[in-house]
Amino acid sequence: MSVQNYNTSPKPNMEEATRSSRNTYQDVAAFKTIKNTLAYNQALTTMKETLTLEHDQTPKTYGLEALGMKNLGHVYRNLAIPTLVEHALARAEAILADNGALCINTGKYTGRSPNDKFIVDEPNIRDEIHWNKLNVPISEQNFKRLYRQVLSYVQGRDLYLFDGYVGCDPNYRVGVRIINQYASQNLFAHQLFIRATEEELANHQADFTVIAVPGLQGDPEINGINSEAFIVVNFSQKIVIIGGSKYSGEIKKSVFSLMNYFMTKRNVLPMHCSANMDDKGNTALFFGLSGTGKTTISADPTRRLIGDDEHGWSEDGVFNFEGGCYAKTIALSKENEPQIWDAIRFGALMENVVLDPVTRHPDYNDGRLTENTRVAYPIDYIPNVVLPSVGGHPTAVIFLSADAFGVLPPIAKLTNRQAMYYFMSGYTSKLAGTERGITEPEATFSACFGKPFLPLSATVYAEMLGERLRKHNSTASVYLVNTGWSGGPYGVGSRIQIKYTRAMVSAALSGELDHVTYHPHPIFKMLIPQSVSGVPSEILDPRNTWADKEAYDRQAKELARRFVDNFKRFTTASQEIIDAGPSFE
Repeated sequence: MSVQNYNTSPKPNMEEATRSSRNTYQDVAAFKTIKNTLAYNQALTTMKETLTLEHDQTPKTYGLEALGMKNLGHVYRNLAIPTLVEHALARAEAILADNGALCINTGKYTGRSPNDKFIVDEPNIRDEIHWNKLNVPISEQNFKRLYRQVLSYVQGRDLYLFDGYVGCDPNYRVGVRIINQYASQNLFAHQLFIRATEEELANHQADFTVIAVPGLQGDPEINGINSEAFIVVNFSQKIVIIGGSKYSGEIKKSVFSLMNYFMTKRNVLPMHCSANMDDKGNTALFFGLSGTGKTTISADPTRRLIGDDEHGWSEDGVFNFEGGCYAKTIALSKENEPQIWDAIRFGALMENVVLDPVTRHPDYNDGRLTENTRVAYPIDYIPNVVLPSVGGHPTAVIFLSADAFGVLPPIAKLTNRQAMYYFMSGYTSKLAGTERGITEPEATFSACFGKPFLPLSATVYAEMLGERLRKHNSTASVYLVNTGWSGGPYGVGSRIQIKYTRAMVSAALSGELDHVTYHPHPIFKMLIPQSVSGVPSEILDPRNTWADKEAYDRQAKELARRFVDNFKRFTTASQEIIDAGPSFE
Protein backbone atom coordinates (compact mmCIF):
# COMPACT_ATOMS: atom_id res chain seq x y z
CA MET A 1 0.00 0.00 0.00
CA SER A 2 1.30 3.48 -0.79
CA VAL A 3 0.80 6.35 1.59
CA GLN A 4 -1.47 9.00 0.11
CA ASN A 5 -2.25 12.68 0.56
CA TYR A 6 1.31 13.89 1.15
CA ASN A 7 3.46 16.20 -0.94
CA THR A 8 6.41 14.45 -2.57
CA SER A 9 9.96 15.54 -3.37
CA PRO A 10 13.34 13.91 -4.05
CA LYS A 11 14.79 11.71 -1.37
CA PRO A 12 16.82 13.86 1.07
CA ASN A 13 19.91 13.29 3.10
CA MET A 14 18.69 11.42 6.25
CA GLU A 15 20.48 13.73 8.69
CA GLU A 16 19.00 16.78 7.00
CA ALA A 17 15.55 15.19 6.95
CA THR A 18 15.66 14.39 10.61
CA ARG A 19 16.78 17.90 11.44
CA SER A 20 14.02 19.36 9.28
CA SER A 21 11.35 17.24 10.91
CA ARG A 22 12.22 18.85 14.22
CA ASN A 23 12.02 22.36 12.82
CA THR A 24 8.28 22.62 12.66
CA TYR A 25 6.01 24.91 14.60
CA GLN A 26 2.74 24.52 16.41
CA ASP A 27 1.33 27.94 15.71
CA VAL A 28 -1.24 27.26 12.99
CA ALA A 29 -0.20 29.94 10.50
CA ALA A 30 3.53 29.29 10.82
CA PHE A 31 2.97 25.54 10.79
CA LYS A 32 1.25 25.71 7.40
CA THR A 33 4.08 27.80 5.98
CA ILE A 34 6.83 25.52 7.22
CA LYS A 35 4.90 22.44 6.13
CA ASN A 36 5.28 23.57 2.52
CA THR A 37 9.02 24.10 2.67
CA LEU A 38 11.30 21.79 0.71
CA ALA A 39 13.09 20.55 3.82
CA TYR A 40 9.83 19.55 5.47
CA ASN A 41 8.60 17.76 2.35
CA GLN A 42 11.90 15.91 2.02
CA ALA A 43 11.64 14.68 5.60
CA LEU A 44 8.05 13.67 4.99
CA THR A 45 9.04 11.66 1.90
CA THR A 46 11.59 9.70 3.90
CA MET A 47 8.98 8.91 6.54
CA LYS A 48 6.51 7.84 3.86
CA GLU A 49 8.99 5.37 2.44
CA THR A 50 9.58 3.98 5.92
CA LEU A 51 5.85 3.46 6.42
CA THR A 52 5.49 1.76 3.04
CA LEU A 53 8.22 -0.75 3.91
CA GLU A 54 6.48 -1.52 7.19
CA HIS A 55 3.21 -2.59 5.57
CA ASP A 56 2.39 -6.30 5.57
CA GLN A 57 1.71 -7.88 2.22
CA THR A 58 -1.35 -9.53 3.74
CA PRO A 59 -3.41 -6.98 5.70
CA LYS A 60 -4.51 -8.01 9.18
CA THR A 61 -7.63 -6.81 10.90
CA TYR A 62 -7.09 -8.34 14.38
CA GLY A 63 -10.73 -9.28 14.83
CA LEU A 64 -12.25 -5.90 13.93
CA GLU A 65 -14.82 -7.74 11.79
CA ALA A 66 -16.57 -8.66 15.04
CA LEU A 67 -17.29 -4.95 15.51
CA GLY A 68 -18.69 -4.68 11.98
CA MET A 69 -15.57 -3.01 10.57
CA LYS A 70 -14.68 -3.98 7.03
CA ASN A 71 -12.96 -2.73 3.88
CA LEU A 72 -10.32 -1.12 6.07
CA GLY A 73 -6.96 0.30 5.09
CA HIS A 74 -3.97 -0.89 7.09
CA VAL A 75 -4.55 -1.82 10.71
CA TYR A 76 -1.59 -1.27 13.03
CA ARG A 77 -1.59 -2.98 16.41
CA ASN A 78 0.52 -1.94 19.41
CA LEU A 79 3.24 -0.23 17.41
CA ALA A 80 6.47 0.69 19.17
CA ILE A 81 6.72 4.25 20.48
CA PRO A 82 9.27 5.42 17.85
CA THR A 83 7.10 3.98 15.08
CA LEU A 84 3.98 5.72 16.37
CA VAL A 85 5.91 8.98 16.52
CA GLU A 86 7.07 8.50 12.94
CA HIS A 87 3.54 7.77 11.78
CA ALA A 88 2.16 10.84 13.55
CA LEU A 89 4.82 13.05 11.96
CA ALA A 90 4.37 11.54 8.51
CA ARG A 91 0.63 12.13 8.67
CA ALA A 92 1.16 15.73 9.77
CA GLU A 93 -0.77 15.11 13.01
CA ALA A 94 1.97 16.51 15.22
CA ILE A 95 5.41 18.09 15.47
CA LEU A 96 8.42 17.52 17.72
CA ALA A 97 9.43 19.83 20.55
CA ASP A 98 13.09 20.32 21.41
CA ASN A 99 12.70 18.07 24.45
CA GLY A 100 11.70 15.17 22.16
CA ALA A 101 8.01 15.13 23.06
CA LEU A 102 5.37 14.94 20.35
CA CYS A 103 3.17 18.03 20.29
CA ILE A 104 -0.37 18.20 18.89
CA ASN A 105 -2.98 20.91 18.53
CA THR A 106 -6.47 19.63 19.33
CA GLY A 107 -8.24 22.49 17.57
CA LYS A 108 -11.63 23.66 18.76
CA TYR A 109 -11.88 21.16 21.60
CA THR A 110 -9.08 21.82 24.08
CA GLY A 111 -10.75 20.02 26.97
CA ARG A 112 -13.53 17.61 27.74
CA SER A 113 -16.91 18.51 26.31
CA PRO A 114 -19.43 17.47 29.00
CA ASN A 115 -22.40 18.71 26.99
CA ASP A 116 -21.54 16.25 24.24
CA LYS A 117 -21.37 13.13 26.42
CA PHE A 118 -24.28 10.67 26.36
CA ILE A 119 -25.22 7.31 27.87
CA VAL A 120 -27.26 4.87 25.85
CA ASP A 121 -30.65 4.54 27.52
CA GLU A 122 -31.63 0.88 27.47
CA PRO A 123 -33.58 -1.41 29.80
CA ASN A 124 -30.57 -3.25 31.25
CA ILE A 125 -29.11 -0.18 32.90
CA ARG A 126 -31.90 2.39 32.90
CA ASP A 127 -32.83 2.10 36.57
CA GLU A 128 -29.22 2.14 37.77
CA ILE A 129 -27.96 5.28 36.06
CA HIS A 130 -28.21 8.56 37.93
CA TRP A 131 -29.64 10.64 35.09
CA ASN A 132 -28.74 14.32 35.38
CA LYS A 133 -27.19 17.16 33.39
CA LEU A 134 -23.98 15.17 32.98
CA ASN A 135 -25.51 11.72 32.50
CA VAL A 136 -27.72 12.49 29.53
CA PRO A 137 -29.62 9.67 27.78
CA ILE A 138 -29.43 8.93 24.08
CA SER A 139 -31.77 6.43 22.47
CA GLU A 140 -30.61 3.04 21.25
CA GLN A 141 -31.80 4.05 17.79
CA ASN A 142 -29.57 7.14 17.72
CA PHE A 143 -26.63 5.14 19.03
CA LYS A 144 -27.08 2.56 16.26
CA ARG A 145 -27.30 5.34 13.69
CA LEU A 146 -24.08 6.92 14.97
CA TYR A 147 -22.36 3.55 15.12
CA ARG A 148 -23.27 2.85 11.49
CA GLN A 149 -21.75 6.21 10.58
CA VAL A 150 -18.57 5.20 12.40
CA LEU A 151 -18.43 1.91 10.47
CA SER A 152 -18.93 3.75 7.21
CA TYR A 153 -16.32 6.37 8.09
CA VAL A 154 -13.51 3.90 8.83
CA GLN A 155 -13.88 2.07 5.53
CA GLY A 156 -10.74 2.55 3.47
CA ARG A 157 -8.94 4.24 6.37
CA ASP A 158 -5.90 3.15 8.31
CA LEU A 159 -6.56 2.40 11.97
CA TYR A 160 -4.35 2.12 15.03
CA LEU A 161 -5.10 -0.40 17.78
CA PHE A 162 -3.92 -0.43 21.36
CA ASP A 163 -4.67 -3.68 23.16
CA GLY A 164 -3.84 -3.46 26.84
CA TYR A 165 -5.35 -3.32 30.29
CA VAL A 166 -6.88 -1.12 32.97
CA GLY A 167 -6.23 -1.98 36.62
CA CYS A 168 -2.76 -2.69 38.00
CA ASP A 169 -4.05 -5.34 40.41
CA PRO A 170 -4.20 -8.56 38.35
CA ASN A 171 -7.23 -9.69 40.37
CA TYR A 172 -9.25 -6.78 38.97
CA ARG A 173 -7.54 -6.19 35.66
CA VAL A 174 -9.77 -5.41 32.68
CA GLY A 175 -8.84 -5.83 29.02
CA VAL A 176 -9.22 -2.70 26.91
CA ARG A 177 -9.01 -2.09 23.16
CA ILE A 178 -8.56 1.47 21.90
CA ILE A 179 -9.19 1.99 18.17
CA ASN A 180 -7.82 5.25 16.80
CA GLN A 181 -7.98 7.18 13.57
CA TYR A 182 -4.85 9.08 14.62
CA ALA A 183 -1.43 7.63 15.43
CA SER A 184 -0.90 10.45 17.96
CA GLN A 185 -4.00 9.46 19.92
CA ASN A 186 -2.87 5.84 19.83
CA LEU A 187 0.41 7.01 21.37
CA PHE A 188 -1.69 8.63 24.09
CA ALA A 189 -3.47 5.32 24.75
CA HIS A 190 -0.16 3.45 24.75
CA GLN A 191 1.23 5.78 27.42
CA LEU A 192 -1.86 6.17 29.59
CA PHE A 193 -3.08 2.60 29.89
CA ILE A 194 -1.31 -0.57 30.97
CA ARG A 195 0.80 -2.17 28.28
CA ALA A 196 0.58 -5.89 27.54
CA THR A 197 3.53 -8.24 27.08
CA GLU A 198 3.97 -10.11 23.81
CA GLU A 199 2.62 -13.23 25.49
CA GLU A 200 -0.41 -11.36 26.82
CA LEU A 201 -1.10 -9.84 23.40
CA ALA A 202 -1.36 -13.30 21.87
CA ASN A 203 -4.36 -14.05 24.11
CA HIS A 204 -5.72 -10.57 24.72
CA GLN A 205 -9.46 -10.19 25.23
CA ALA A 206 -11.07 -6.76 25.22
CA ASP A 207 -13.65 -6.21 27.95
CA PHE A 208 -13.96 -2.52 27.00
CA THR A 209 -13.69 -1.00 23.52
CA VAL A 210 -13.22 2.68 22.67
CA ILE A 211 -13.42 3.88 19.06
CA ALA A 212 -12.06 7.41 18.55
CA VAL A 213 -12.54 8.96 15.10
CA PRO A 214 -12.13 12.73 15.53
CA GLY A 215 -12.57 13.34 11.81
CA LEU A 216 -16.17 12.13 11.90
CA GLN A 217 -18.60 14.88 12.78
CA GLY A 218 -22.10 14.15 14.03
CA ASP A 219 -25.28 15.95 13.03
CA PRO A 220 -27.48 17.17 15.90
CA GLU A 221 -30.65 17.00 13.78
CA ILE A 222 -30.01 13.43 12.65
CA ASN A 223 -28.18 11.95 15.64
CA GLY A 224 -29.95 13.49 18.62
CA ILE A 225 -26.78 15.13 19.90
CA ASN A 226 -25.82 18.73 20.70
CA SER A 227 -22.98 19.51 18.28
CA GLU A 228 -20.62 17.87 15.82
CA ALA A 229 -18.80 16.23 18.75
CA PHE A 230 -20.10 13.15 20.52
CA ILE A 231 -18.93 10.83 23.29
CA VAL A 232 -21.42 8.00 23.65
CA VAL A 233 -21.07 5.30 26.32
CA ASN A 234 -22.92 2.02 25.89
CA PHE A 235 -22.63 0.16 29.18
CA SER A 236 -24.44 -2.97 28.00
CA GLN A 237 -22.13 -3.41 25.03
CA LYS A 238 -19.11 -2.05 26.95
CA ILE A 239 -18.25 0.23 24.07
CA VAL A 240 -17.62 3.95 23.65
CA ILE A 241 -17.66 5.89 20.37
CA ILE A 242 -16.02 9.31 20.13
CA GLY A 243 -16.18 11.70 17.19
CA GLY A 244 -15.64 15.34 16.37
CA SER A 245 -13.08 16.03 19.13
CA LYS A 246 -9.30 15.57 18.99
CA TYR A 247 -8.91 16.02 22.75
CA SER A 248 -7.33 12.80 24.01
CA GLY A 249 -8.72 13.20 27.51
CA GLU A 250 -12.09 12.04 26.20
CA ILE A 251 -10.57 8.58 25.70
CA LYS A 252 -9.11 8.47 29.19
CA LYS A 253 -12.25 9.62 30.96
CA SER A 254 -14.54 7.37 28.91
CA VAL A 255 -12.62 4.36 30.19
CA PHE A 256 -12.80 5.83 33.71
CA SER A 257 -16.60 6.12 33.37
CA LEU A 258 -16.75 2.44 32.42
CA MET A 259 -14.62 1.55 35.45
CA ASN A 260 -16.83 3.70 37.70
CA TYR A 261 -19.76 1.52 36.72
CA PHE A 262 -18.30 -1.97 36.48
CA MET A 263 -15.87 -1.87 39.43
CA THR A 264 -18.76 -1.34 41.85
CA LYS A 265 -20.11 -4.72 40.68
CA ARG A 266 -16.89 -6.28 41.97
CA ASN A 267 -16.93 -4.46 45.32
CA VAL A 268 -14.17 -2.07 44.28
CA LEU A 269 -14.56 1.64 45.08
CA PRO A 270 -13.44 3.62 42.01
CA MET A 271 -11.83 6.92 43.00
CA HIS A 272 -10.77 10.10 41.23
CA CYS A 273 -7.66 10.70 43.31
CA SER A 274 -3.89 10.44 43.43
CA ALA A 275 -2.05 8.03 45.72
CA ASN A 276 1.43 7.64 47.13
CA MET A 277 3.32 5.52 49.65
CA ASP A 278 6.09 6.05 52.19
CA ASP A 279 9.14 3.82 52.63
CA LYS A 280 7.24 1.73 55.20
CA GLY A 281 4.41 0.93 52.79
CA ASN A 282 1.86 3.34 54.29
CA THR A 283 -0.51 4.50 51.55
CA ALA A 284 -2.23 7.89 51.29
CA LEU A 285 -5.02 9.09 49.00
CA PHE A 286 -5.45 12.67 47.75
CA PHE A 287 -8.80 13.86 46.41
CA GLY A 288 -9.18 17.31 44.92
CA LEU A 289 -10.58 19.26 41.99
CA SER A 290 -8.55 21.40 39.59
CA GLY A 291 -6.69 24.22 41.33
CA THR A 292 -6.60 22.60 44.76
CA GLY A 293 -2.93 21.57 44.53
CA LYS A 294 -3.51 17.84 44.26
CA THR A 295 -0.59 17.25 41.89
CA THR A 296 1.79 19.47 43.85
CA ILE A 297 0.87 18.13 47.30
CA SER A 298 0.88 14.45 46.30
CA ALA A 299 4.23 14.81 44.46
CA ASP A 300 6.25 14.44 47.64
CA PRO A 301 9.94 13.61 47.03
CA THR A 302 10.01 11.63 50.28
CA ARG A 303 7.20 9.33 49.09
CA ARG A 304 6.70 7.10 46.06
CA LEU A 305 3.91 7.74 43.56
CA ILE A 306 1.32 5.00 43.03
CA GLY A 307 -0.71 7.02 40.55
CA ASP A 308 -1.79 10.57 39.79
CA ASP A 309 -5.49 10.35 38.98
CA GLU A 310 -7.56 7.14 39.05
CA HIS A 311 -7.56 4.32 41.58
CA GLY A 312 -9.61 1.47 42.97
CA TRP A 313 -9.96 0.46 46.64
CA SER A 314 -10.62 -3.25 46.89
CA GLU A 315 -10.69 -5.77 49.72
CA ASP A 316 -6.92 -6.06 49.25
CA GLY A 317 -5.95 -2.40 49.13
CA VAL A 318 -5.44 0.39 46.60
CA PHE A 319 -4.42 0.01 42.96
CA ASN A 320 -3.89 2.36 40.06
CA PHE A 321 -6.29 2.01 37.14
CA GLU A 322 -3.73 3.37 34.69
CA GLY A 323 -0.15 2.94 33.54
CA GLY A 324 0.60 6.59 32.90
CA CYS A 325 0.02 10.20 33.91
CA TYR A 326 -1.89 13.06 32.27
CA ALA A 327 -0.55 16.24 33.84
CA LYS A 328 -1.45 19.88 33.30
CA THR A 329 1.52 21.90 32.06
CA ILE A 330 0.30 25.50 32.32
CA ALA A 331 2.88 27.48 34.33
CA LEU A 332 4.99 24.33 34.73
CA SER A 333 8.50 24.98 36.04
CA LYS A 334 11.46 22.75 36.72
CA GLU A 335 11.87 24.32 40.15
CA ASN A 336 8.34 23.60 41.39
CA GLU A 337 7.56 20.32 39.62
CA PRO A 338 10.87 18.74 38.56
CA GLN A 339 9.44 15.24 38.15
CA ILE A 340 6.84 16.31 35.60
CA TRP A 341 9.34 18.59 33.88
CA ASP A 342 11.82 15.74 33.41
CA ALA A 343 9.08 13.34 32.27
CA ILE A 344 8.38 15.48 29.19
CA ARG A 345 10.74 13.80 26.76
CA PHE A 346 10.67 11.47 23.77
CA GLY A 347 7.54 9.31 23.95
CA ALA A 348 5.52 11.90 25.84
CA LEU A 349 2.57 13.56 24.11
CA MET A 350 1.86 17.26 24.70
CA GLU A 351 -1.48 18.86 23.85
CA ASN A 352 -1.85 22.54 22.90
CA VAL A 353 1.51 23.59 24.32
CA VAL A 354 2.89 26.57 22.38
CA LEU A 355 6.40 26.11 20.96
CA ASP A 356 8.97 28.75 20.09
CA PRO A 357 8.94 29.13 16.27
CA VAL A 358 12.73 28.80 15.99
CA THR A 359 13.94 26.61 18.85
CA ARG A 360 10.77 24.50 19.28
CA HIS A 361 11.18 25.07 23.01
CA PRO A 362 7.86 24.78 24.93
CA ASP A 363 6.49 27.91 26.57
CA TYR A 364 4.47 26.49 29.43
CA ASN A 365 3.32 29.95 30.48
CA ASP A 366 1.63 30.63 27.14
CA GLY A 367 -2.07 29.85 27.41
CA ARG A 368 -3.14 31.35 24.09
CA LEU A 369 -4.59 28.03 22.91
CA THR A 370 -5.97 27.00 26.30
CA GLU A 371 -5.16 27.07 30.00
CA ASN A 372 -5.73 23.30 29.89
CA THR A 373 -2.39 22.40 28.30
CA ARG A 374 -1.53 18.77 28.99
CA VAL A 375 1.14 16.11 28.71
CA ALA A 376 0.75 12.32 28.76
CA TYR A 377 3.63 10.02 29.69
CA PRO A 378 4.08 6.53 31.17
CA ILE A 379 4.34 6.39 34.94
CA ASP A 380 7.85 4.95 34.80
CA TYR A 381 9.02 8.29 33.39
CA ILE A 382 8.72 9.39 37.04
CA PRO A 383 11.78 8.18 39.00
CA ASN A 384 10.18 7.57 42.39
CA VAL A 385 7.20 5.31 41.67
CA VAL A 386 5.67 2.11 42.96
CA LEU A 387 5.76 -0.68 40.36
CA PRO A 388 3.44 -2.43 40.03
CA SER A 389 1.20 0.47 41.07
CA VAL A 390 -0.44 -1.25 44.03
CA GLY A 391 -0.58 -0.29 47.71
CA GLY A 392 -2.16 -1.42 50.95
CA HIS A 393 -5.24 0.03 52.60
CA PRO A 394 -4.69 3.77 53.10
CA THR A 395 -3.62 5.07 56.47
CA ALA A 396 -4.59 8.62 55.50
CA VAL A 397 -7.22 10.09 53.17
CA ILE A 398 -6.86 13.76 52.25
CA PHE A 399 -9.65 15.91 50.78
CA LEU A 400 -8.13 19.05 49.20
CA SER A 401 -10.18 22.22 48.82
CA ALA A 402 -9.12 25.69 47.69
CA ASP A 403 -11.63 27.73 49.69
CA ALA A 404 -11.59 31.27 48.28
CA PHE A 405 -14.07 32.41 50.97
CA GLY A 406 -11.44 32.06 53.70
CA VAL A 407 -13.78 30.01 55.89
CA LEU A 408 -12.49 26.43 56.13
CA PRO A 409 -9.59 25.61 58.46
CA PRO A 410 -6.23 24.85 56.83
CA ILE A 411 -6.53 21.29 58.15
CA ALA A 412 -9.27 19.47 60.03
CA LYS A 413 -9.95 15.86 60.98
CA LEU A 414 -13.23 14.28 59.87
CA THR A 415 -15.33 11.55 61.42
CA ASN A 416 -16.45 8.75 59.11
CA ARG A 417 -19.89 10.35 58.61
CA GLN A 418 -18.31 13.73 57.97
CA ALA A 419 -15.96 12.09 55.49
CA MET A 420 -18.94 10.72 53.58
CA TYR A 421 -20.66 14.12 53.64
CA TYR A 422 -17.67 16.10 52.38
CA PHE A 423 -16.80 13.35 49.89
CA MET A 424 -20.28 13.64 48.38
CA SER A 425 -20.00 17.44 48.42
CA GLY A 426 -16.64 17.56 46.61
CA TYR A 427 -16.17 21.25 47.36
CA THR A 428 -13.73 23.85 46.05
CA SER A 429 -14.21 27.37 44.68
CA LYS A 430 -13.65 29.13 41.38
CA LEU A 431 -11.96 32.49 41.44
CA ALA A 432 -12.92 35.76 39.81
CA GLY A 433 -11.32 36.00 36.39
CA THR A 434 -10.83 32.27 35.83
CA GLU A 435 -13.98 32.04 33.71
CA ARG A 436 -16.07 34.59 31.87
CA GLY A 437 -18.89 35.98 34.00
CA ILE A 438 -17.29 35.16 37.35
CA THR A 439 -16.76 38.42 39.25
CA GLU A 440 -16.42 37.01 42.77
CA PRO A 441 -15.53 33.66 44.34
CA GLU A 442 -17.99 30.95 43.40
CA ALA A 443 -18.63 27.72 45.31
CA THR A 444 -18.16 24.62 43.18
CA PHE A 445 -19.40 21.15 44.12
CA SER A 446 -18.41 18.02 42.21
CA ALA A 447 -19.74 14.87 43.87
CA CYS A 448 -17.00 12.50 45.01
CA PHE A 449 -14.49 14.90 43.43
CA GLY A 450 -15.39 13.44 40.03
CA LYS A 451 -19.05 14.08 39.24
CA PRO A 452 -18.69 14.12 35.41
CA PHE A 453 -17.47 10.51 35.46
CA LEU A 454 -19.98 8.94 37.86
CA PRO A 455 -22.78 6.98 36.17
CA LEU A 456 -24.28 5.98 39.51
CA SER A 457 -25.61 8.05 42.38
CA ALA A 458 -22.96 9.67 44.57
CA THR A 459 -24.56 7.89 47.52
CA VAL A 460 -23.39 4.54 46.12
CA TYR A 461 -19.75 5.62 46.14
CA ALA A 462 -20.05 7.36 49.51
CA GLU A 463 -21.51 4.26 51.14
CA MET A 464 -18.61 2.22 49.74
CA LEU A 465 -16.16 4.73 51.18
CA GLY A 466 -17.92 4.69 54.55
CA GLU A 467 -17.84 0.90 54.66
CA ARG A 468 -14.08 0.88 54.06
CA LEU A 469 -13.45 3.58 56.64
CA ARG A 470 -15.43 1.63 59.24
CA LYS A 471 -13.58 -1.56 58.41
CA HIS A 472 -10.17 0.13 58.68
CA ASN A 473 -11.09 2.61 61.40
CA SER A 474 -8.03 1.80 63.48
CA THR A 475 -5.61 2.82 60.74
CA ALA A 476 -7.38 5.14 58.27
CA SER A 477 -7.77 8.81 59.19
CA VAL A 478 -9.52 11.39 57.00
CA TYR A 479 -8.53 15.04 56.80
CA LEU A 480 -9.86 18.05 54.95
CA VAL A 481 -7.04 20.38 53.88
CA ASN A 482 -7.82 23.92 52.74
CA THR A 483 -5.18 25.13 50.27
CA GLY A 484 -7.12 28.36 49.71
CA TRP A 485 -7.42 31.59 51.66
CA SER A 486 -6.97 32.68 55.25
CA GLY A 487 -7.60 35.99 57.02
CA GLY A 488 -10.40 36.92 54.66
CA PRO A 489 -11.80 35.93 51.29
CA TYR A 490 -9.96 36.15 47.98
CA GLY A 491 -8.98 39.79 47.45
CA VAL A 492 -8.79 40.49 51.19
CA GLY A 493 -6.98 37.62 52.85
CA SER A 494 -3.95 35.74 51.58
CA ARG A 495 -3.47 32.23 50.28
CA ILE A 496 -2.20 29.74 52.84
CA GLN A 497 1.54 29.31 52.35
CA ILE A 498 2.47 26.07 50.59
CA LYS A 499 5.17 25.36 53.20
CA TYR A 500 2.49 25.31 55.90
CA THR A 501 0.21 23.09 53.82
CA ARG A 502 3.07 20.65 53.25
CA ALA A 503 3.85 20.63 56.99
CA MET A 504 0.20 19.90 57.86
CA VAL A 505 -0.08 17.13 55.29
CA SER A 506 3.19 15.63 56.54
CA ALA A 507 1.84 15.69 60.09
CA ALA A 508 -1.31 13.89 58.96
CA LEU A 509 0.63 11.25 57.04
CA SER A 510 3.17 10.64 59.79
CA GLY A 511 0.50 10.03 62.44
CA GLU A 512 1.43 13.14 64.43
CA LEU A 513 -2.16 14.39 64.28
CA ASP A 514 -3.41 11.22 65.95
CA HIS A 515 -1.93 12.51 69.20
CA VAL A 516 -2.97 16.16 69.41
CA THR A 517 -5.92 17.97 70.98
CA TYR A 518 -8.83 19.06 68.78
CA HIS A 519 -11.82 21.37 69.06
CA PRO A 520 -14.86 21.36 66.72
CA HIS A 521 -15.62 24.13 64.30
CA PRO A 522 -18.87 25.72 65.53
CA ILE A 523 -20.55 25.62 62.10
CA PHE A 524 -18.82 22.94 60.01
CA LYS A 525 -18.29 20.59 62.99
CA MET A 526 -14.95 19.27 61.67
CA LEU A 527 -12.18 18.92 64.27
CA ILE A 528 -9.46 21.57 64.29
CA PRO A 529 -6.06 20.62 65.78
CA GLN A 530 -4.63 22.84 68.50
CA SER A 531 -1.09 22.48 67.19
CA VAL A 532 0.87 21.19 64.19
CA SER A 533 4.65 21.04 64.00
CA GLY A 534 6.09 23.80 61.83
CA VAL A 535 2.80 25.72 61.57
CA PRO A 536 1.89 28.88 63.55
CA SER A 537 -0.93 27.89 65.90
CA GLU A 538 -2.81 31.15 65.25
CA ILE A 539 -3.63 30.18 61.63
CA LEU A 540 -5.14 26.78 62.51
CA ASP A 541 -8.50 28.25 63.53
CA PRO A 542 -9.62 30.38 60.56
CA ARG A 543 -11.78 32.72 62.67
CA ASN A 544 -8.69 33.88 64.54
CA THR A 545 -7.09 35.06 61.29
CA TRP A 546 -9.90 37.50 60.46
CA ALA A 547 -9.68 41.03 61.82
CA ASP A 548 -13.48 41.27 61.78
CA LYS A 549 -14.74 38.18 63.62
CA GLU A 550 -18.40 38.95 62.91
CA ALA A 551 -17.62 39.19 59.20
CA TYR A 552 -16.08 35.71 59.43
CA ASP A 553 -19.20 34.35 61.10
CA ARG A 554 -21.41 35.77 58.33
CA GLN A 555 -19.14 34.35 55.64
CA ALA A 556 -19.03 30.95 57.34
CA LYS A 557 -22.82 30.78 57.59
CA GLU A 558 -23.18 31.77 53.93
CA LEU A 559 -20.79 29.01 52.81
CA ALA A 560 -22.56 26.53 55.09
CA ARG A 561 -25.86 27.47 53.45
CA ARG A 562 -24.37 26.67 50.05
CA PHE A 563 -23.26 23.27 51.30
CA VAL A 564 -26.73 22.52 52.65
CA ASP A 565 -28.45 23.69 49.46
CA ASN A 566 -26.14 21.59 47.33
CA PHE A 567 -26.70 18.50 49.48
CA LYS A 568 -30.46 18.62 48.97
CA ARG A 569 -29.99 16.96 45.58
CA PHE A 570 -28.81 13.77 47.30
CA THR A 571 -32.30 12.49 47.98
CA THR A 572 -31.13 8.98 48.86
CA ALA A 573 -28.55 10.06 51.47
CA SER A 574 -29.17 8.82 55.00
CA GLN A 575 -30.08 11.24 57.78
CA GLU A 576 -26.84 10.34 59.57
CA ILE A 577 -24.82 11.65 56.63
CA ILE A 578 -26.97 14.78 56.32
CA ASP A 579 -26.56 15.51 60.04
CA ALA A 580 -22.76 15.30 59.66
CA GLY A 581 -22.81 18.45 57.52
CA PRO A 582 -22.66 22.08 58.66
CA SER A 583 -25.36 23.87 60.60
CA PHE A 584 -25.85 27.63 60.31
CA GLU A 585 -29.07 28.36 62.26
